[in-house]
Amino acid sequence: MVTDHRKLPRRRGEALNAAIYQATLDELAESGYAGLTMERVAERARASKASLYRRWPTRIELVMEAVRNTLPTPESTPDTGTLRGDLVAMLGNAAQALSGPAGEAMRGLLGEALSSGSPLRSMRKTSQGMGRRTMEEVVRRAVERGEVDPDAVTPRRLDAGYALLRHHFLFNGTPIPGELVVQIVDEVLVPLLTRR
Repeated sequence: MVTDHRKLPRRRGEALNAAIYQATLDELAESGYAGLTMERVAERARASKASLYRRWPTRIELVMEAVRNTLPTPESTPDTGTLRGDLVAMLGNAAQALSGPAGEAMRGLLGEALSSGSPLRSMRKTSQGMGRRTMEEVVRRAVERGEVDPDAVTPRRLDAGYALLRHHFLFNGTPIPGELVVQIVDEVLVPLLTRR
């Protein structure tokens, strides 16, 4: 039975956005990216389709924003007091996120992006932007503690951990084992960042 959203209390702004984001994540978990429709998200959020389309003209934009809202921010990255500890916590959080709706969305978005080509730039900006900023925060703290020489910090070194995690996720599936996170940190990131 479809709920008539017009008979429900009216929500606006952040309250409505939060309901739509949650409905999008629930649909991703239940139906996968391929089965997600704007109509089902609107129904689950008890909102009108028009309110979705006004904010997000395409399913890609809706899913990307809903997932982005679930990801940890650079400011929320745990500060364990050591470079290694921070890196393990950061990549562990990313691995956990890829095991849920964010991972389902990433697979679906990548498939759609590769077939149409249009959303690739936006996807790249979103995925690399947050990961890069989080990595920069972790490395900034390590530089302040004297664990990392600022000259050792380069864009490729900052991208290496997330790139390896995404590669494993896309080609081996989830969940990403905790020992892989530790191996990436111990065998790749710490040596790259602490090499003088």
